[in-house]
Amino acid sequence: MSKVYLVGAGPGDPELITWKGRKLLALADSVLYDNLANEHLLELARKNCERIYVGKKKSVHAFPQEEICQMMIERARRGLTVVRLKGGDPFIFGRGGEEVEALVEAGVPFEVVPGVTSPLGIAAYSGVPLTHRAHTKVVTFVTGHDVASVDWSKVGQSETLVIFMGIFLIHEIASEIIKHGRSGETPAIAVRWGTRPDQETVTGTLGTIADRIAQADMKPPATVIIGEVVALHEKLSWFEKQPLFGKRIVVTRAQDQASEFSERLRALGADAIELPVISIQPAEDPAPLDRAIEQLATYDWLIFTSVNGVRFFLDRLDRSKHDLRSVQARICAIGPATRRAVEDLHLKVDLMPEEYVAESLVQAFAQQTLSGKRVLLPRAAVARDLIPAELIKLGAHIDVVEAYRNLVPPDAMLRAREIFSSAKKPDWVTFTSSSTVKNLLSITGREALEAVRVASIGPVTSETARAHGLTVDAEAKQFTLDGLIEAILGSKAV
Repeated sequence: MSKVYLVGAGPGDPELITWKGRKLLALADSVLYDNLANEHLLELARKNCERIYVGKKKSVHAFPQEEICQMMIERARRGLTVVRLKGGDPFIFGRGGEEVEALVEAGVPFEVVPGVTSPLGIAAYSGVPLTHRAHTKVVTFVTGHDVASVDWSKVGQSETLVIFMGIFLIHEIASEIIKHGRSGETPAIAVRWGTRPDQETVTGTLGTIADRIAQADMKPPATVIIGEVVALHEKLSWFEKQPLFGKRIVVTRAQDQASEFSERLRALGADAIELPVISIQPAEDPAPLDRAIEQLATYDWLIFTSVNGVRFFLDRLDRSKHDLRSVQARICAIGPATRRAVEDLHLKVDLMPEEYVAESLVQAFAQQTLSGKRVLLPRAAVARDLIPAELIKLGAHIDVVEAYRNLVPPDAMLRAREIFSSAKKPDWVTFTSSSTVKNLLSITGREALEAVRVASIGPVTSETARAHGLTVDAEAKQFTLDGLIEAILGSKAV
């Protein structure tokens, strides 16, 4: 028999899960996850891990509670490591106690891993400290789905009152609290999807918060906080003031390269939506690159135009009888990321153009003596012919070999339809190469991107976008991910 782990997923931001929770997700054989557990956390699990949605939305339950408990017990008895991923903290209005009781009665080993409960997330991300020496020393958590079962004459007088699951009944709750002596002028706030890029905030007083929630058409899940500390919200709030807060930005890079860009966007408050429209695969026929590697010591220059070129060149080198000692050539790299990939191999970059495009590389080589020099260019299967054509004019003998291919991932079409046909379209789509433009449009068509702003990493990518009928709203001046973000930030549309 294995063990069941009740893991708190935190309040919404996937980065707020505990380190232990991350480790357990990576070890899990089966994950049973709630509606309030961010689905990005499932990416931490292994590919062959079983994922089962057992969430509850008001009266709509994927599975009855008894069946959820039985699912955990049955899997543990089969020897599986089970993670029960629960929004917030398992023991704060999360039925964690009930589930642990069921495991104890069944004799199933378990552990409880605490998580950041939603009021703590709201306190951090909305500027509402639940305690403050000048305002309050008492905090009360209460569930609001059954108003009649709560003694509001006592609970309602708490200096800071946090109401879970009470948004549908907040008018009745507020009336009860005021009826028992609390001032209707007491500051109040309702926060939906706290700590997430789509966080919504409604402020008011105990006497007005119900009407404000109705006017904003705020829906669950939301938490209401009542108390003098709420008056600090405007002063201490930081999350919703981030430059890209609430902007939905599509990242079209390959799956194994998207996370770096997405994390930078999320750090600025954006909702980064990963839609890989490129799958980087090895060359269909590796023989030309293998033959070049056999002659590696004879080349005078080795040119890398992307990190992928470095990666797949190294892969074939590792499969050969040679190693890096066979590299006698001087090395040219386009862009800082490609340069870092080369330098990570403890190789020096001898030439890097001022701008990270083919035209600038050709200009840089114009200052070199290339007559009679042998040049190796491992690159994508489909790429511009500018570099080899211009270097040949300079007298070089150049071998252009396919190191990798850009393919459209098989699930990209379904994912793209979900994103661009939703009621709330993305604010931006980002393109980091001509291939990302062509591949996305081959899936969606140009019409799907109407009213979606376009951000391009550079002039070549922009030219491709315009050739396909798109308007480029932001173009990076420095042709890097940081430059692309700066272009979005500098756009009038932000």
